[in-house]
Amino acid sequence: MGVVYKSFDPVIRRSVALKTIRKELLADEDEAAAFGERFRNEARAAGRLLHPGIVAVYEYGEDEQYAFIAMEYVEGSSLRQYFERKVRFEERDVVSVMAQLLDALQYAHDQGVWHRDIKPANIIIMNNGRVKVADFGIARVESSTLTQVGAVMGTPGFIAPEQYLGKEVDHRVDLFAAGVVFYELLTGEPPFSGSKEGVMYKVCHETPAPPSVVSGKPALARFDGIALRALAKRPHERYPTADRFRTDLLDAYDQPVSPTVSEQTLIRDVVRAVDPGEGSSQRSGARKSSRGGASSPYRPSSSAPHVSTMSTQMLAAAGWNVEQLSAVERSLAHFLGPIARWMVRRAAREAPDFASLVNQLSEQLTTPSERSKFLQQNARLAATGNGPARLAEPVDDDATVIPGANNFRPTQGPGPTADDVARAGRLLAVHIGPIAQILARQTATRPGITRAAFLAQLAEGLNDTDRERFLRDFDRSR
Repeated sequence: MGVVYKSFDPVIRRSVALKTIRKELLADEDEAAAFGERFRNEARAAGRLLHPGIVAVYEYGEDEQYAFIAMEYVEGSSLRQYFERKVRFEERDVVSVMAQLLDALQYAHDQGVWHRDIKPANIIIMNNGRVKVADFGIARVESSTLTQVGAVMGTPGFIAPEQYLGKEVDHRVDLFAAGVVFYELLTGEPPFSGSKEGVMYKVCHETPAPPSVVSGKPALARFDGIALRALAKRPHERYPTADRFRTDLLDAYDQPVSPTVSEQTLIRDVVRAVDPGEGSSQRSGARKSSRGGASSPYRPSSSAPHVSTMSTQMLAAAGWNVEQLSAVERSLAHFLGPIARWMVRRAAREAPDFASLVNQLSEQLTTPSERSKFLQQNARLAATGNGPARLAEPVDDDATVIPGANNFRPTQGPGPTADDVARAGRLLAVHIGPIAQILARQTATRPGITRAAFLAQLAEGLNDTDRERFLRDFDRSR
């Protein structure tokens, strides 16, 4: 329902992250109002926190279509990406990450803010090794009435027992979640896993095995008591403050602690273009990075670098009901944002009917719950929607005329250079967000693609005005 853009503030002359929410994608007015309030709460919570370990918020605003938060632009990777890549942290890096996290939490708690959704996805390790805490969307701010006692907020596996039990909560829910993060940093495994119901039961009733036992590293025994105290079922048995948690951790480590994560551990290249030679092995899973882990929340099919998208005119000419396709696009955008436009149009190239189209698009979603929800939203269309009267013939890249772009016509010529790909990605991001860089790299990998055809395919998914602007800006930036 939104996207985060890398943007530029022309007044202060700095890069910022612009987090936007598209109000039109919310199901009803009540949902829109509730989500809007949480979005404003994020601005209020993080906006009062000025700490080097917390992503700073600069401004909040909204109009009829969008609400936005302008915040600090941070280059790095989330801790979740490290865990997905099965990165094993050395002791020095475990202690560095936790010391930085707990320092940020203590500051937030001192300011009357409880994060309430501490988890790996909200912990960013910057390219310089510093840690930043992000996403205060469900934070509790002193004097706030946004969430009442008894409401369960957070992410399963990181929610404290008292939250599940509907009891009064305080800042120690953050310390429990930090304990879960600490446990996984030590062992490579979460302390509580399984279905949502199973996780809830374990959190409330089962004590996880000590980290030294799970990891098979007896040397970690000095951290066992610290991790298990942080994960105590009763709040009063946990650490009373993040500072106390941090002090015990540093005492147990008993060595100088680096203020940054080590250079050897840092992830710098989060995504790369799909290698055309990888073939069908990429069809059902996330794309792999050069270091072997899942590299992106977007999962284009293996054919993505080889199949051009279809314009609205082409879709209509092929027999597709464009209004129904737009409905599918809006549904998919709930999960993937603006990239949904490209995915729907690429799928329309191959799918013989709406049932196949919907099933193919559902495979691009990363979790079973997302796939199930998407399929339910489009069940009637999949059952009754007609497919194209005929499948569109493959487009000759060197004979494609793009409507609304001053009759821009690709011609035979050399392929795109690395500079072409980088510039096209930056300019396309103005229209569709950060995923543009990935699309540019993917499109450039098509065998024998010319520079002009490369630009034509990137421009196909844009409306006439944006398409003309993109091509014009690219030409001017040469």
